[in-house]
Amino acid sequence: MTLSRRQVRDVLDEHGLAPSRALGQNFVVDANTVRRIARLSGVGPGTRVVEIGAGLGALTVALVETGAQVTAVEVDRGLVPLLRSQVEPHGVSVVEADALTLDWAELLETTEPGPGAPSWVMVANLPYNVAVPVVVRVLDEAPAVQSMLVMVQREVGERLAAGPDSKAYGAVSVKVAYHATARVVGRVPASVFVPRPAVESVLVRIDRRGAVAVDPAVVPASRLFELVRAGFGHRRKMLRQSLAGLVSPDAFSAAGIDPAARAETLSVEEWGRLAACALENPVP
Repeated sequence: MTLSRRQVRDVLDEHGLAPSRALGQNFVVDANTVRRIARLSGVGPGTRVVEIGAGLGALTVALVETGAQVTAVEVDRGLVPLLRSQVEPHGVSVVEADALTLDWAELLETTEPGPGAPSWVMVANLPYNVAVPVVVRVLDEAPAVQSMLVMVQREVGERLAAGPDSKAYGAVSVKVAYHATARVVGRVPASVFVPRPAVESVLVRIDRRGAVAVDPAVVPASRLFELVRAGFGHRRKMLRQSLAGLVSPDAFSAAGIDPAARAETLSVEEWGRLAACALENPVP
């Protein structure tokens, strides 16, 4: 059930609604696109799916058609009654909530689990202004979510999936790599949305690691990301400058990290090694 461009406008007009620029709403009007997203998410019979930003329910229904059990989260209270009418007949549970503030533990624990589905998959069409905070929050606070398939602005997607020595690599890339592996798995043209955005979108697949990349018993996450933020806060500077006061010369030497290197050259494992050595060799 994917509405055409005209049908989307008609149904919104009928209910006195319009796409919200503040919420970054762009509705998908291409059936092939929603089926492709459902396929790339890897969901199927018995999978528990939480969909963020369900909108008018086109992707929601495509996910249901795979046999997955879907919980749809939508922040727009004006849209929720229309969404319920579209997807609840398909067995979808609709939750009115903001993904930036909802209690993830409560949501994932209180929704009835499906048989043989010990974990969750998140699928989302995320606007630019909330994409990174939502992904990071899920990685930090919702370990039951084992994988994600997110549709985001191309520049954001490239940041989420970037590796060392690439232009897009930054603190967010290190955060994602700490918890998961990520890759861009497809592009989505602006022509499949209403309203049509001025940017290209991509699909990013994020799969949680069995264990975080840096042992928190050796380096607390708070300490690790203090260094990462400081390093990327002055990414054009050498690490000896951007991390002055946080990392001693002895720590650089012990970690085997060139103090003349820049933040974007270090992998998450190298950041972890540097942070561990900084704890063992504190700044005098």
